[in-house]
Amino acid sequence: MKTIVLIEDDTVLRETTAEILELENYTVFTASDGLKGVELTKKIVPNLIICDIMMPGMDGYSVFDILSKHDDTKRIPFIFMSAKTEIKDIRKGMDLGADDYLTKPIGEELLLSAIESRLAKVALLKEVEIIENPSEKKESEYGPINNINQLKNYFCDYGTSKKYKKGEIIYNEENYSNHIYLIYKGKIKSYKLHEQGKELITSIHKEDDFFGFSSFMSQSKNYESTKAIEDTEVLVVPRSDLQNIVKNSYELSNEIFQMLNENLTEVKDRLLQMAYGSMRRKTANTILSFIEKMNFKPLHGINISRQDLANVAGMATESLIRTLSDLKKDGIIEVNGRNIKILDLEKLKNIN
Repeated sequence: MKTIVLIEDDTVLRETTAEILELENYTVFTASDGLKGVELTKKIVPNLIICDIMMPGMDGYSVFDILSKHDDTKRIPFIFMSAKTEIKDIRKGMDLGADDYLTKPIGEELLLSAIESRLAKVALLKEVEIIENPSEKKESEYGPINNINQLKNYFCDYGTSKKYKKGEIIYNEENYSNHIYLIYKGKIKSYKLHEQGKELITSIHKEDDFFGFSSFMSQSKNYESTKAIEDTEVLVVPRSDLQNIVKNSYELSNEIFQMLNENLTEVKDRLLQMAYGSMRRKTANTILSFIEKMNFKPLHGINISRQDLANVAGMATESLIRTLSDLKKDGIIEVNGRNIKILDLEKLKNIN
């Protein structure tokens, strides 16, 4: 019978998870904090470890670091289990060398599948010496990828990191699309060029967002161009790799299509605003869009160029500047250079 050490400070979650695993005929040993978990693991030397990240005293990252340096425990499959879903947290866990990163709340089927695949991998490696090419390695280590969070894990572990300075172009719409991107740090804008060379911004992407799906299913040119609007780092995976992953997961393909549909709806709403909205309404909606995309902090405001605001709103820069002045006079916003501070968010939302 396989043994599992479960390290989790939440009593209800710890007991519930242990019960699920015991019903599947695993022998489960539990610890309520990181220090106890380290001591228990060294004593038991289980077949697998499941560990929360945010715990008092010693967090999950520290637990992994200690056990990965101990001869008896360094090869034990280690699964992080956490409510932290941002790409930075996932990447940190995978960069440390963990076998998987599951985000709470975790479905029973997903949890058991992750455990079974890690234990199966260990069993296979013990039986034979495997010489793999890169593509086989990815498949054997990850197994099925069934949702967006697992896909982010994949990008963290196998994606190529690329850095772009503010204003640097990531790709042009004239180029053929060969890659899919996940933003690790920074923000980018996607845009189309008007016949006179004027930009029409179609979307803003922030940390933890995917982009580059415009030519996902076939080899064709990019639908739009993208550019960094601040210093940015992205994780890049070949389009062909993602196509192979999606072929094997109906659930993941559904999530991707839902994500693309939401992006398309957002673009349609913006086009309607451009066509029929008043100057004040267009400006207010554009500021609200940037607030949503740029991790808005009321005390700091947003830092964005007038040109980018005008391009998103679909109006002349001069018209936007006049409208910003009107909103400033009304006490709704405060303008200081590129920085726009929201003084009355409710009034901004209710502008007609």
